[in-house]
Amino acid sequence: MVADGTGIVVALQANYLEVELDAAPEGCPARLLCTRRSRLTHRGTEVNVGDRVRVDAIDAKQARAVVAEVSPRQSWLTRPPVANVSLVVVALAVEQPAFDLDQASRFLLTAERTGLDVQLVLTKVDLVSAEALTQLCERLRGWGYDPLPLSSESGSGMEVLQEQLQSTTLAVLCGPSGVGKSSLLNNLLPHLSLRVGAVSGRLQRGRHTTRHVELFPIGDQARVADTPGFNRPELPDDPHELGVLFPELRRQLDPWPCRFRDCLHRGEPGCGVSKTWERYGLYTKALEEVLSLSRPSRGG
Repeated sequence: MVADGTGIVVALQANYLEVELDAAPEGCPARLLCTRRSRLTHRGTEVNVGDRVRVDAIDAKQARAVVAEVSPRQSWLTRPPVANVSLVVVALAVEQPAFDLDQASRFLLTAERTGLDVQLVLTKVDLVSAEALTQLCERLRGWGYDPLPLSSESGSGMEVLQEQLQSTTLAVLCGPSGVGKSSLLNNLLPHLSLRVGAVSGRLQRGRHTTRHVELFPIGDQARVADTPGFNRPELPDDPHELGVLFPELRRQLDPWPCRFRDCLHRGEPGCGVSKTWERYGLYTKALEEVLSLSRPSRGG
């Protein structure tokens, strides 16, 4: 029996946690199946993937231990639930399923809400012409992103992505189902052999091949999280939060160009925000959706 150690939660398995130790004692495996101390539950302390923890009662022979303490988090994502993320990678397909402006924006808005660095990657670029890809990349640069084109088939762009992932502590890979996230990870980490699902021909949506969040090492101190796909990320509750999630609008807001601090940038008197940027219509549509949800209902 080994006294204790520190590590990171790399997966959840029913009521168990899988913890990867920072430095495994001699004769002890680096990855342990752990339970939680009951006092953590009594305190209401949740333990999630990405959490830094201290484990004790290590049983090297059985590869078991107990999570005794959870360190304060540097960041927290609620959907998917991952702690201490340093980079959000949004994967969007250019084809199969076809690139959807509204869906792409919603995923990017969700990523921007984290306050973390965001990297946009375009998958399946071998399915479109070079001209179409160039036009899409230029369009996305107008949104405020520098997209990285990738192909799991040819390996194009993979080396650049791998270098970027290895330069950060914990990257989370998210995006709609069927865009090829598992294929990307299989290309970067061939030993994983993650399940890859086909895209539905009728709905053009991918099947959910990833069922839970799990961290995979991709460098000495770097990990990447594969996450379940979801097709409709939610907008923020506060309408004033929405504007700063659009990089092209955020640039216009510094310094503040409007007469009133509570301006929602819909052409109000004294609003200094331009309406000429491409996603302005999408912004106003999303704003109306947020406002309608925040209005009190008249019934009951």
